[in-house]
Amino acid sequence: MKHSPTTCRAREILDRVGDKWSLQVVALLGEGTQRFSELRRGIDGISQRMLTVTLRGLERDGIVTRTVYPVVPPRVDYSLTPMGATLMDAAGTLVSWAESHLSEIDAARADYDARAAESARGQA
Repeated sequence: MKHSPTTCRAREILDRVGDKWSLQVVALLGEGTQRFSELRRGIDGISQRMLTVTLRGLERDGIVTRTVYPVVPPRVDYSLTPMGATLMDAAGTLVSWAESHLSEIDAARADYDARAAESARGQA
């Protein structure tokens, strides 16, 4: 398959929306507008820096909107743009799939790791 400039650009966007954190951010924002601290609490294992980087990338791509309120202390809300909301079906499906298959994936990984360890012992 020949890669056109359009294919390469699409891959760039898929890399953004399909990365480890972006799908989770999109899924959470699909539930409604949230503040930074709410997003951070809702995404297990994400650092403050990584959440900031992820939100900036999604905002740059027009998927997330950032609203700053002129109050003290400053209040910042994040929400999906109309285009970002169209990602909800795909993102929600992927996140749901991952959550519903966790035990099967854990079992498959354990089986694979056991076979790999046995194979490594056999080659020693």
